[in-house]
Amino acid sequence: MDIRQESLKKHYEWNGKIEVISRAPINTNEELALAYTPGVAEPCMEIHRDYEKSFELTRRNNLVAVVTDGTAVLGLGDIGPEAGMPVMEGKCSLFKEFADVDAFPICVRSKDVDEIARTIYLISGSFGGINLEDIAAPRCFEIERKLKEVCDIPVFHDDQHGTAVIVAAALMNALKIVNKKIEDVKVVISGAGSAGIAIAKHIMNIGVKDITLVNSKGIVCEGDDKLNSEQAYMATITNREHKKGTLSDAMNGADVFLGVSAPKIVSQDMIKSMAKDPIVFAMANPTPEIMPDLAKKAGAKVVGTGRSDFPNQINNVLCFPGMFRGALDCRASEINEEMKVAASYAIAELVTEDKLSPEYIIPEAIDKRVGKAVAEAVVRAARETGVAKL
Repeated sequence: MDIRQESLKKHYEWNGKIEVISRAPINTNEELALAYTPGVAEPCMEIHRDYEKSFELTRRNNLVAVVTDGTAVLGLGDIGPEAGMPVMEGKCSLFKEFADVDAFPICVRSKDVDEIARTIYLISGSFGGINLEDIAAPRCFEIERKLKEVCDIPVFHDDQHGTAVIVAAALMNALKIVNKKIEDVKVVISGAGSAGIAIAKHIMNIGVKDITLVNSKGIVCEGDDKLNSEQAYMATITNREHKKGTLSDAMNGADVFLGVSAPKIVSQDMIKSMAKDPIVFAMANPTPEIMPDLAKKAGAKVVGTGRSDFPNQINNVLCFPGMFRGALDCRASEINEEMKVAASYAIAELVTEDKLSPEYIIPEAIDKRVGKAVAEAVVRAARETGVAKL
């Protein structure tokens, strides 16, 4: 039985991966009166008098909403909100397992930006943070932007920012192996959707200066009227040489290839055309842009994928549990760029110099050190930038 069939079997057995467990014992009349009526009236009025008490008198201080519209579920595309529920439940399980954050899946039956944003805002008072998940671009950018304008709790689109944080951490360590400076490398990103654009923005924040984005139609270049609004903006800050052409053209002479696009679109000849000791992160799932063995045979010095059956797995679980753990612990009003950068450095630093190798540039997805390290770094950055309330 392969992993997919085994997973289906287990999902029938589990009948859901999360459940609600009461933290309050209710075995006597007195315990009932304390947890519910009449005693519960007192914390209700306390919150009525001071909104901030909602974080102390309820589980809100540790509760994250994991929200999708089901339009970009894993590599499956627009399969609908209910079909996305197993992924959302899985995400909630990871929150709990890796950072002791309680998370609840919410699947919204709408593709309307304003309707989705309004729905999430209206329920935001029940949560300490909002994790957007598997929402197609460019709608995901607009929804996140609108929510950040109106919500007083962190809003984080993991497909964008979680991916970017992990890629940056892996890139920093990979550059140590090839002995190249981050400000000197030429980076090509295949995929100009939510992940590709977020990666580009984030690695610019850690020092990358030369980036070329490529979508299914070719190199993203300023002046192209076929670009969506987010891509058009990115075209003004990337590809400053105004190169045009195909992915193959973009990769010629590049130091780094970052793929968040489609399977088997990179050839060995394309790898051979890159600069000396190229770094290749082929992260399309389940089939990468180029298989690791082929990339290495073509000369790639460091290779990463999104898969757990190869070294250097670029996995968002290294970011989002610790990111929200830190944001909740200091009651941050938002997750800002400085917090994301701090998370990237924290993850990269867990791979010590004596352990660093082409086969080990980033901690394994199940490394339990990561959540704590990221949380502590995020808290420090939140306090330094003034967005922490604690």
